[in-house]
Parts: sequence; structure tokens; C-alpha cells
Amino acid sequence: MKVAVVGATGMVGEVMLKVLAERNFPITELLLVASERSVGKKMTFQGNEYTIIGLATAVEAKPDIAIFSAGGDTSLEWAPKFAEVGTTVVDNSSAWRMDPDKKLVVPEINAKEITVEDKIIANPNCSTIQMVLALSPLHAKYKMKRVVVSTYQSVSGTGVKAVQQLENEIAGVEGEMAYPYPIGKNALPHCDVFLENGYTKEEMKLAREPQKIFNDRTFSVSATAVRIPTAGGHSESVNVEFENDFELSEVRSLLSNTPGVIVQDNPDTNTYPMPIYAHDKDEVFVGRLRRDETQPNTLNMWIVADNLRKGAATNAVQIAEYLVENKLV
Repeated sequence: MKVAVVGATGMVGEVMLKVLAERNFPITELLLVASERSVGKKMTFQGNEYTIIGLATAVEAKPDIAIFSAGGDTSLEWAPKFAEVGTTVVDNSSAWRMDPDKKLVVPEINAKEITVEDKIIANPNCSTIQMVLALSPLHAKYKMKRVVVSTYQSVSGTGVKAVQQLENEIAGVEGEMAYPYPIGKNALPHCDVFLENGYTKEEMKLAREPQKIFNDRTFSVSATAVRIPTAGGHSESVNVEFENDFELSEVRSLLSNTPGVIVQDNPDTNTYPMPIYAHDKDEVFVGRLRRDETQPNTLNMWIVADNLRKGAATNAVQIAEYLVENKLV
């Protein structure tokens, strides 16, 4: 299995390599791909040294799978070029997510929709992945009508520059700003760029992507996305109204039996999900399960996950694993 990791030197790319190693992905030849300024540099993977190559060289090598985490513009330009030579691309950017001809995949939910003809497969937004994984068994049982989500997102979701800004502020050092304001001791209700409707792109991803993943337009999602000064892990307060009523005990049981979900929900022992516990883990953690007492059939829940792992790298590698296991590449 010849595998290319595109954007290998970036924050998500490095985590992808870590996840590939941890999960013993069947690599016979590895291509580490990055922008021209990184070409020729060396990286180590599982004790072996690799020289970083450019995108054109990687296309010529015709890998079986290319896992992209190099930004939307790069994906729009280069993913089709890989697809043309027979490579199956798993893309972590937003470039292809809402393309009606491309699958948007969370493996636990809809991997079975992938066919051998799908040469560009989209990885959902990090905030979307953790939310839909927790909502999936509940939607199947009770049918969602409306979801209201407020996110509390780590600076790592913005990238290295934002992590450095937070570290500089903690250390009292002046440096380059990733955000228009300080992030330390602050909360910015501003993730990604603002759109004409007053929402940010991040908020609209949360509104639209779940409908595509579930192949269901009968429910709606309203989102507010907030950046907070945590180094890793995204948290979400989710209020979901169902068509049918539920018992909290059954909700806990359904979530506890969902692959990839861990329930942490015991107020008596102060047990609830937090980014500090989700760090470097692949699971989605769910807690603070309680009825919304202001209207019927409505549940409040708190969802936390490592945005660089299940929110990005791990989900992409799981898609690649599905491709290999089902002989789709």
C-alpha cells in the first residue's frame, strides 16, 4: 500500500503520521509531501528517515491513497490530479465537503456509502465529527428536529500560529497574532471568517455538514462557535429536540454502546468530559446529560474530543482503513 501524506509538516499532518503508526496502517511505501519551501527537508517515521517531496512528484508516484491536510486551495488544485492517476484522496480540508458528488464520511456512521468510484472523499469539520458521532444513535432512535450547539474550541484548531500566540501571552512575550485580539484570559466568538448572514464559516459547517452525513434534511442546526484559550480539544454544549420522547437511562445506554463514544456523566463525583482528559485520545466523550425542562423531548449534553485526532487525523485514517479492508483501493 503506497500512501502519501500531503501536508506532512503541518500540525494535523504530524498527528496523521502518529495515528498511522499507532494503528499499524499497512504501508509498504510512504510519501511525505509538503509545500515547495519544505521540499528536501527530512522527517522521521517509525525510525526511518524520509525526504519531503513536492506535490507534482507525489502525483507521478501514483500512490494508492493520499491523505490531505494542506488547506482548501491545495486540495482544490491537487486532489483531482491525484484522482486522475487512480489515487483515492481522503481530504481533511473544507474544499470538497459540500460538493454533491463527494462523500462526507464519519466511518462509524456512513462509511458503507463509499464505493470504488469515490476518488475524493471528504473528512468533515472537527466540530461536526464529534457532534454527529454522539448524536447518531439518538437520531436513529428518537429522530432529531432541531439542534442548537455552542462550541468552545481550542486554539490548535486554528493552527501553529494560534498555539504560539497563546503560549506567548502566557509567557508575557510579544509576538505574531493569529487572532484580532488576545486569546489568553479571553473568549472570541469568532471561528473562521464572517459570512453575509452574520454567521462564521465554522458555524455554517456545523449547520450543513450533519445533514449531509445523515443524508437527512428534516432537522436543522443552529451554531455559535467560540475560540477559548485551551491548547487542545474542542467542547460543545448541545441542545437537541427530538420528535419522540426519551428516557435518560436509555440515552446513556445508547451512547455507552456506540463505538467511539465514552460516557462520562456522574454529577455526584464531578465526572464530566473535559479537554484535558480527551487530549491524545480518539474517542468522543459525552456527559452532562439532562432534560431541557423548558420544552418536551429535548436533551442537553456536553461533548468533548481531541480536535486533531478524531476531529481530523484519526477520522481520516479510519476512512483509509475502511478503503483497504473493503478492497476499495
